[in-house]
Amino acid sequence: MSGGSLTIRDAEVGGRAGQDVRLRAGRILEVGEGLSARGLELDAHGGALICGLADHHVHLLATAAEADSLRLADAADAAGLAERIRAWAARRPPGSWLRATGYHERTAGQLDRDDLDRLAPDHPLRVQDQSGGLWVLNGPALALVGAEQGPPCVERDAGGRPTGRIWRGDAWLGERIGRAFPPLARVGAALAAKGVTAVMDASASTGPAEAQRLAEAVRSGDLPLRLGLMSAGPLEAPADGAFSMGPVKVLLDERDLPPLGDFIGRIEAARGWGRPVAVHCVTAAELALTLAAFEAAGARSGDRIEHGGLVPAEAIPMIVRMALTVVTQPGFVFERGDRYRSEVDPAEHDDLYRCASLLEAGIPVAGSSDAPYSAADPWAAIRAAASRATRGGRALGLRERIAPRTALHLFLGDLARPGGPPRRATPGAAADLCLLKAPLATVLDSPSSELVAATLVDGQVIYEAR
Repeated sequence: MSGGSLTIRDAEVGGRAGQDVRLRAGRILEVGEGLSARGLELDAHGGALICGLADHHVHLLATAAEADSLRLADAADAAGLAERIRAWAARRPPGSWLRATGYHERTAGQLDRDDLDRLAPDHPLRVQDQSGGLWVLNGPALALVGAEQGPPCVERDAGGRPTGRIWRGDAWLGERIGRAFPPLARVGAALAAKGVTAVMDASASTGPAEAQRLAEAVRSGDLPLRLGLMSAGPLEAPADGAFSMGPVKVLLDERDLPPLGDFIGRIEAARGWGRPVAVHCVTAAELALTLAAFEAAGARSGDRIEHGGLVPAEAIPMIVRMALTVVTQPGFVFERGDRYRSEVDPAEHDDLYRCASLLEAGIPVAGSSDAPYSAADPWAAIRAAASRATRGGRALGLRERIAPRTALHLFLGDLARPGGPPRRATPGAAADLCLLKAPLATVLDSPSSELVAATLVDGQVIYEAR
């Protein structure tokens, strides 16, 4: 992607105003005042130039699929849920698949096939809960996927009839429904508009077909970003660098935790592939099992705890001792904080998506969105990490607040070293950059993606505000 020379004029760089920055061959060549004219120019108008943001935990194909899905997160009650699904079904031909996401049982309780049959009797319908771990299918959908002879992920009632609930069954559903990969250009453009230049796709379901689709999107420019991929099994990066290899993903589910020996075996397999391990840890039980497995197998550089949804204080010294990295999502404090306040014991509010206490203990902490399960907007996550305010304006775990600049640094670590030192716009650094519309101190007073003026990858402008 790298090209000729580009000079950015009148930028704030490293706290110094009025700087010119010359880029060449995908690198920062010079930083200084009054650099001579050479090649193309971009006027920063005094805005800050920082390194591009890295989202260290996303699900790109699922995010792209959201464009053709009905969002249920804002449905207030059962009547609102029914109205949305029926209106969605009315716009689709009978017999065509309907996909809805973001459901939470506080809206209308625990759904089953019969509930969904009443809402969409003429369409196969699948509804995903907010965690991403559960799909609920109606009768027509269950018939199409052959659920009567389905694997253990298909929940059954006492009589053996499928209830419609399918737990962690994405791979099986994909095989039964068919994998029509969604277009990724809209996702790439949206991330670029927020100053994001690198993403780590954290999907355990990524195999050769998914990796090939994502690599093609990078090569075509639909995903004009640095891309890393996790996977649950063996996977190799292509020779052209379309993506790099991330950790081996271990996906835990508290309702069906694996035996410790099996978990250790997954870690040992990752070691054989020469890759670190990233473990999905939302609950305290999942974290406890993870720490026990790393204790037995031996933790290594690059091993990660994903989410850190609930981190009890007594677990922090163990995380420190094993030198684990925590990749968390402070945006959930804003998006789901009001529900957490009502459903989680107040004594555990400080345990939710910790930041300050982990950093104070010396634990590397990186930021991410977990899109599409939270907004793919690092600036919203930065606001939430600094304020710990919920959508309703209430406080959640104020002891875990961090300074806005520290929150920004969560998204400035290298993709291969999340939580490491923040990348800086200095000579010799990669020209993966985010140009802001104002000095950095002004932006951090009220972080917003609306303040992104331009985004560059490999010295090429991939987004410019109009």
